[in-house]
Amino acid sequence: MIYTHNIDPILFSIGFIDLYWYGAMYAVSFLLLDYLMKKEIYLGNSDFDIVIIDKILLISIFSLLIGGRLGYAIFYNIDYYYLNFHKILYIWEGGMSFHGALLGILFGILFISIRDKINFFKLSDFIVVFIPLGLLLGRIGNFINSELYGMPTNGNWGVIFTKIDLIPRHPSMLYESFLEGLVLFIILKNIYNKKPMIGKLSALFLIYYAFFRFLVEFVRVPDIQIGYLYGDWLTMGMLLSIPMFLVGLIIYYLSIQGKIER
Repeated sequence: MIYTHNIDPILFSIGFIDLYWYGAMYAVSFLLLDYLMKKEIYLGNSDFDIVIIDKILLISIFSLLIGGRLGYAIFYNIDYYYLNFHKILYIWEGGMSFHGALLGILFGILFISIRDKINFFKLSDFIVVFIPLGLLLGRIGNFINSELYGMPTNGNWGVIFTKIDLIPRHPSMLYESFLEGLVLFIILKNIYNKKPMIGKLSALFLIYYAFFRFLVEFVRVPDIQIGYLYGDWLTMGMLLSIPMFLVGLIIYYLSIQGKIER
């Protein structure tokens, strides 16, 4: 049954202030990650303490927003922001890049790692287990906003995004929510519970995310300002996922060889 999408992106309004579903999803994501990571500490499943978790979340919020915004400006709309440099700070106008956000978070983890003298991969292994839940909620936020939609489909699972047109389309953001969010979380959490070699979880996060993202890009409409990079299939999302996949393979090899020190 084809679903017609007409959800209001505004969750509620207080006076002249509007609270959007997308922003609410970000807030819920950080609250959920905070709860789950601290729960692992209380259960004795992690060597970290509460102070480190608070640092991780605080720095991650800023590094995600900065990295995601800069990533979008550089990877997806560099011509526009070159001429309107000040608008890079206009987060409310939309435009965030996952790959940019990931780089931002990695720099944040590196900062904590150096400052607190904690092995970088020990930190990243712990964090990446829970990041997929943030992706799950974030992609649902994309769905509510009718953004990052897919190509037309004849399938009865198609969604009509009335803000775009009246054509049934692949709900590609929900595909990503399921694969990059739920499925990836289940995979990583299951491996995490088995106490893997250091670096393995970080590697698998990069590998699986890149693989899932690459697949979904085949049915996702590319950003209109850049379109396809080659032929009628290669997108920027695919291109950015390739080095992510390769780096993941390298880290995985080093991990199983025991070449990443604890």
